[in-house]
Amino acid sequence: MLISSVMAFLVFFSPDTSKLDLEQMVIRELSSINGKFAVAFKNLETGEELLINEKEVFHAASTMKTPVLIEVYKQAAAGKFSLDDSLEVHQQFKSIVDGSEFILDQESDSDQEMYKEMGKTLPLKNLLYRMIIKSSNLATNLVIEKVGAKNVNQTMREMGAKDIMVLRGVEDIKAFEKKLNNTTTAYDQMLIYTALAKGEVVNKEASDEMINILLDQHFKEIIPAKLPEDVKVAHKTGYITGIEHDAGIVFLPDGRKYVLVLLSKELQNKEKGITAMANVSAIIYRYFIKK
Repeated sequence: MLISSVMAFLVFFSPDTSKLDLEQMVIRELSSINGKFAVAFKNLETGEELLINEKEVFHAASTMKTPVLIEVYKQAAAGKFSLDDSLEVHQQFKSIVDGSEFILDQESDSDQEMYKEMGKTLPLKNLLYRMIIKSSNLATNLVIEKVGAKNVNQTMREMGAKDIMVLRGVEDIKAFEKKLNNTTTAYDQMLIYTALAKGEVVNKEASDEMINILLDQHFKEIIPAKLPEDVKVAHKTGYITGIEHDAGIVFLPDGRKYVLVLLSKELQNKEKGITAMANVSAIIYRYFIKK
């Protein structure tokens, strides 16, 4: 039903299709699903935007790992360390609530292979790669321990992202119970990916390196799912119970590109939510190529 509705819409897309038409189609697609959604689209060629619930605050899930990636490159560029420096792999971390120790659960980590490296040292750049493409919680906590969550937040403010909040690493249950969670908005995600796409994060070389990592994303169920194979997406997903996110830069073969952010919460059906958001990605792509 959802797929057929998208395909029917694509047939009638034309260069004259308005942004209002696009917005109505996106809202219609998402309103068929029990849940709350936010959308932020930016045409990097023209500056045109489509914003729906863009300032609504969502639990960030693993989308917070892109701000962490940015902070690492910023500190490395400032000479605080090298990306070739190594960190010892351990799974004991301290809660931001009271400093008590907690241990990451291997079974709930999307990159369980990382736990085979326990006690070894791994280059920081390898940890960054696994933090992004496999969304490794273990790598994430090690990296945040290195650069500091407060520094991540400060960098986000400097970039104009006022509502991205990185308070902590992953699986700090005491913090979760006190609702001390990492948060984001679609608008802020759009801001940081736009800056990356323009080569403005740290410098162009660093931006390009971060984009190359994001291009290798392993999880492709939302933004890239229904796009042509020659369309590349540099993105970061995030998911926990009732939440599915995807945010990144879409690159067309002709060199054009756009930023797309799709956030969700309170999903009653994970699979239907993912399908609807993948349909929205396809709708926006089709709109973009007709312009």
